[in-house]
Amino acid sequence: MKDDAAAKNKIAKLRELLNEYSYCYYVLDQPQVPDAEYDRLFCELQVLEKQYPELIVASSPTQRVGEKPRSAFTQVPHKIPMLSLNNAFSIEDVTNFDQRVRETLEVSEVSYVCEPKIDGVAISLIYKNGELTSAATRGDGTIGEDVLANVKTISSIPLRLRGANFPAILDVRGEIYMPKAGFAAFNQAAEKAQEKAFANPRNAAAGSLRQLDVRVTASRPLDIFCYAGEIEEMTHYQILLQLQSWGLRINREIKVVQGVRGCLDYYALMLKKRDSLPYEIDGVVYKVNQLKQQQQLGFVARAPRWAIAHKFPAQEELTKVTAIEFQVGRTGVLTPVARLDPVFVGGVTVSNATLHNIEEVWRKDVRVGDTVIVRRAGDVIPEVVSVVLERRPEHTAKVVLPKHCPVCHADVIKDEGEVAARCSGGLFCLAQVKESIKHFASRGAMDINGLGEKLVEQLVDQKLIQNVADLYALTTSAISALARKGEKSAANLIQAINKSKTTTLAKFIFALGIRDVGETTAKALADYFLELPRLMGANAEELEKIADVGPTIAAHIMAFFKQKHNRELIERLLNYGINWEKPQLKGTALLGQTFVITGTLSMPREEIKAKLQDLGAKVSESISRKTNYLVVGEDPGSKREKAQKLGVKVLDEKELLLLLKKSKI
Repeated sequence: MKDDAAAKNKIAKLRELLNEYSYCYYVLDQPQVPDAEYDRLFCELQVLEKQYPELIVASSPTQRVGEKPRSAFTQVPHKIPMLSLNNAFSIEDVTNFDQRVRETLEVSEVSYVCEPKIDGVAISLIYKNGELTSAATRGDGTIGEDVLANVKTISSIPLRLRGANFPAILDVRGEIYMPKAGFAAFNQAAEKAQEKAFANPRNAAAGSLRQLDVRVTASRPLDIFCYAGEIEEMTHYQILLQLQSWGLRINREIKVVQGVRGCLDYYALMLKKRDSLPYEIDGVVYKVNQLKQQQQLGFVARAPRWAIAHKFPAQEELTKVTAIEFQVGRTGVLTPVARLDPVFVGGVTVSNATLHNIEEVWRKDVRVGDTVIVRRAGDVIPEVVSVVLERRPEHTAKVVLPKHCPVCHADVIKDEGEVAARCSGGLFCLAQVKESIKHFASRGAMDINGLGEKLVEQLVDQKLIQNVADLYALTTSAISALARKGEKSAANLIQAINKSKTTTLAKFIFALGIRDVGETTAKALADYFLELPRLMGANAEELEKIADVGPTIAAHIMAFFKQKHNRELIERLLNYGINWEKPQLKGTALLGQTFVITGTLSMPREEIKAKLQDLGAKVSESISRKTNYLVVGEDPGSKREKAQKLGVKVLDEKELLLLLKKSKI
């Protein structure tokens, strides 16, 4: 008696949960859990109801196909009920299905039609005398929703059949879906317009088909595959070919096979092709090919005995987040990763999933302890799709971006308006060391000839170097000991490393790999500060005086030099003998001033440019708010007008020469 009461309570809870999930899925178009979770709960309810048949009620989810149609659409009764298929999740399930079919038919082998199970919306199309007169969704299997006006907007559905000899009334069954490319484009446009994006192509198809405004449906990229039609005296496969001849679209992957072995081979083939198909499938369907055998097998309460859906391993599953950690990539970007209770999804056991960036974590509000939907499609890295908020435990905390790098403890920087957060310890952070060395040795930087990417990988992997300063401590014997490195090539590399010690301040600044400091900005910094210590101690106000440096780049420069390890590495590099000539200036009267020259002058422009640079000035090609002077000659063009709008002082050639004279050139 106690067991009966427990079963009754469990059954009631399962029904309530399944009805809630069905409502969210079918009515609201907002799935709350993956299909695999719904299937498990449904199977659990089926088992309990089989054990306690006296507890079965007409309103149980097991006794009907789907939800009631929305009241906004006219209700349409189906001439033939639109039933669902039973599911197979394993080879054993398929083998048992085939055995039941053969035993009932009393045959040794059965011919099956195999087809991809399209992830879309089931539809019934009625053609009267070749003309499309009705289109209805599955609804509850007996009564559906009239979506004829919406269906007529789908180009692949013929409004009139081709050819002749079709029945006076033809009931065609199919699946309306949204192709992967159309789904991606639609969601991209929705996000750009700050509108709601769909969770998956199936829900996109359902939401598009059930629009009250037909113009909305017409704007959505919907398509169809037809999979059945009411035609007598044919095999199932012949019916499909006949539908195709009348202009109805069928799937090209459909195939006739013999026996259970043929079914399983088809399953393996489609599982392999799944990710390359232009539409989503979540399994394959096996149908007895002979119609007479179908009739002999008949139906159970909610599904035909002559067909079954063999589901692929779920691409979405439920699991719990046990921790959220931050990984540092080779360019310093911090990526949050969810540590999960291991779960089998997409054919593998998953225990980690990417959360992409901190903005994504906050947008989805993923927290430690949450139950989440995890998705893995093909070889794609598993990701957290969403949180099941109803299962969130109490006292969870919002994820906070770490202030310091988890690898090297340097400051973490996140610029306003950017989604990525980055470690500022690029020179010494072990997660970034290979990239920092490759950049340091590149042609525009220290130009160490012979130090290519593969050799850098070898040196770091063999622990011969851990940072850029270690390059200058390398020996010929250490390099020649590496695979494919002889003494001659090792000696050449050591020579190139020693040669790189003599450089320029601009190249050295660029070699440090400060974020957003390219070759041009590095030269501007070198020309302005002249000495490295002045640059390392500069504040934002000083840095922003330079035309190429705004608040963001200034912040990156200060953050870089703020790191103790960066300063120590720079000191080591200088102690190894890296040097550059100090610029020989005739004066510094115009130091930090930016000039733009336009129009035709009597003095050659390059001569003017050289005189200005000798006084510490910078000559730029374009005007900005940081420009101090515009030098104009004849036909100055639009730059004069722009300078006046920006409040930039305008000099003619005489005024320029006077300025140069006063500056003691």
